[in-house]
Amino acid sequence: MTDRLKFGFGFHRFSVLSVDTLQFLLFLYIQQLNKVSLRTSLIGEEWPSPRSRSQSPDLTEKSNCHNKNWNDYSHQAFVYDHLSDLLELLLDPEQLTASFHSTHSSLVSREAVVALSFLIEGTISRARKVYPLHELALWQPLHADSGFSKISKTFSFYKLETWLRSCLTGNPFGTSACLKSGKKLAWAHQVEGTTKRAKIACNTHVAPRMHRLVVMSQVYKQTLAKSSDTLVGAHVKIHRCNESFIYLLSPLRSVTIEKCRNSIFVLGPVGTTLHLHSCDNVKVIAVCHRLSISSTTGCIFHILTPTRPLILSGNQTVTFAPFHTHYPMLEDHMARTGLATVPNYWDNPMVVCRENSDTSVFRLLPPCEFYVFIIPFEMEGDTTEIPGGLPSVYQKALGQREQKIQIWQKTVKEAHLTKDQRKQFQVLVENKFYEWLINTGHRQQLDSLVPPAAGSKQAAG
Repeated sequence: MTDRLKFGFGFHRFSVLSVDTLQFLLFLYIQQLNKVSLRTSLIGEEWPSPRSRSQSPDLTEKSNCHNKNWNDYSHQAFVYDHLSDLLELLLDPEQLTASFHSTHSSLVSREAVVALSFLIEGTISRARKVYPLHELALWQPLHADSGFSKISKTFSFYKLETWLRSCLTGNPFGTSACLKSGKKLAWAHQVEGTTKRAKIACNTHVAPRMHRLVVMSQVYKQTLAKSSDTLVGAHVKIHRCNESFIYLLSPLRSVTIEKCRNSIFVLGPVGTTLHLHSCDNVKVIAVCHRLSISSTTGCIFHILTPTRPLILSGNQTVTFAPFHTHYPMLEDHMARTGLATVPNYWDNPMVVCRENSDTSVFRLLPPCEFYVFIIPFEMEGDTTEIPGGLPSVYQKALGQREQKIQIWQKTVKEAHLTKDQRKQFQVLVENKFYEWLINTGHRQQLDSLVPPAAGSKQAAG
């Protein structure tokens, strides 16, 4: 009896020093997943600007999900519909006709199937362990199905394609599956009227280590703070979170933030890539291996990173600043993700897509606008200062500001105010501070730090 195979999709990190040519061809081809169809635009199924689409519906709905980056059903359909093209792209030239198509007798090289593992992986009999495609295709009991010949060390194009089509299925550890059947997490405060649309789910209880996923969608006007085993080594996807303050203080595998607005994200060290897309007025504070951004407006990045931040297409008014906070377990978490304080290229971004020759797409935060960020939670750990310290010009600006505070305190002390005068002066200062909190929007951030009522505690996880 032949074991049934199931395949899913995964995008693996390229080598730091080189890129496999065949994998790069596949990478370029799959960018068509997000191409705009003028025909579907006319009938209302798609619109050229992703930023102008209406509020997306429930992401668990197969037919209604407009976010192709998150919709594993559209990923599966795309690969299934274009499987012949993908395989032909990997064929050696002598295996193609004059019109660059395959024939029934075309042979696929072993190297090509290894490259295809960049997109496709699978399990045997729904087992939990996930294997790259080439390991399954080269497994002795499956040679007859995959079309592998021990003599030529190649695969029959026709048999390989037929085998893949018969086994291809959705990713059981993808975003859609996580939202539909993953463990629901009640991390957001149970405040009336703010959590009806919020969805937070994970698959860490069933997924292999490299496929652990935490999805957060539509968190609104919340302060959410977690340092949890659920987050450790997980891929985190954050979608449509607005006017919120989110602290995820654990070592993370990767983080994607999409279509979020007016929010602050404080992240534990990100071992691979931190990517933002289509976000407005968002502040991100993180140590990460790689930062990439696209279609953002008015966002600020306080980053410590050993690689140059990538500015892709569609960005406006981007600000980069030095990493400016710490929490007790930060250095331990950095060690677990293999991140150090040097080199640090936060101030040397690379503009990959320069539109209209615009050289002002980003700026470095002026020292006069710089303040350190205090994480207002108690934790155990040894980190007591910002890893690597601050650049000298920013440290100098802080020193000058501290000096002004000391002069102010000295002036007040030497004024020899009476008790009533001190009380009146204190009221004036507090009123001015309260007014500043309201005008800057910081009052919401402070008020949301108050723990929820006893009857609405967050669930563990």
